[in-house]
Amino acid sequence: MSRYVLRRLILMIPVLIGVSMIVFVTMRVLPGDPVRLHLSGTGATEAQIAEYRRALGLDQPLTIQYTRYVAGLLRGDLGHSIGFRRPVLSLVLERLPATVELGFASLIVALIVGIPSGVLAARYRNSMVDYTITTLATVGVSLPTFWVGLILILVFAVHAQWLPSFGRIDDFIELEAWSGLYLLDSLKSRNWVALKSAMAHLLLPSVALGLSLATFISRLVRSSMLETLAQDYVRTARAKGLPERAVVLAHAFRNALLPVVTVVGMQLGNLLSGAVVAETVFAWPGLGRLAVDAVYQRDFTLAQGVVLVFAVIRLGLNLATDLAYAWIDPRIKYS
Repeated sequence: MSRYVLRRLILMIPVLIGVSMIVFVTMRVLPGDPVRLHLSGTGATEAQIAEYRRALGLDQPLTIQYTRYVAGLLRGDLGHSIGFRRPVLSLVLERLPATVELGFASLIVALIVGIPSGVLAARYRNSMVDYTITTLATVGVSLPTFWVGLILILVFAVHAQWLPSFGRIDDFIELEAWSGLYLLDSLKSRNWVALKSAMAHLLLPSVALGLSLATFISRLVRSSMLETLAQDYVRTARAKGLPERAVVLAHAFRNALLPVVTVVGMQLGNLLSGAVVAETVFAWPGLGRLAVDAVYQRDFTLAQGVVLVFAVIRLGLNLATDLAYAWIDPRIKYS
């Protein structure tokens, strides 16, 4: 197992190099001068603009700029943000907990909705329950995240005024953020007012982001369960007189879970891309919104750093998914 993990970690290196090269070149091909954009409205002269560009190293050839960038990465330095005038690493670490919290909450929503609905649809195949769940899942897959988010805001924030529509916590609440994960920080400090506010702010974006994955999981669980329920060992369990609930949950569900974990693990990376949309719609201060701001401001180093962190997270999720196979099915061995 350790050799397998080490080999996968080594294979991540050329992938990350390729990602860094693509983002590096793409950001510089896009129209717009980050220096002029940043100094607009300051009355800076052409000489001052040229001096600032020289200070940032943007007057050098692309090969030299990329070499310096990679050399910084090897030292753990993601560069310096042009727009925020801060190290990119500090900005990423500041925004990362918000994205992690939103991602886990969205995954929980997806699993809570998707797995039970898929099991019910398979258990009551070709019934009204099956038709209803399948129809809702098909419709849910077709709805874009931003549209679902806007509808949730209109219904629950604007008209009903039950939930907030933006931010992570109410401004008047003081919370000692030791981890950046507001739910955990609230529990640790026993700040129940902050916990209630953080949960209220998290609910709408997590539902908007998790529903698309939930509908996908529901259809996948239904398909996998139908295949498993037709196996001989399931018929044998029924012939022994076991309760239907035990047959479905203890015998069929666990064996149907492996392909679900495979695809869900791959889909977790899509939560990152979906987070860019959800964080923009709900003004959620995470990495997704930071990436959008970096692109708008033509902040080269910041955009490169955020995308590289996204790539590392996605590769790590893929590795964790592969390792989860052996935990679910002990017959699987990695060498």
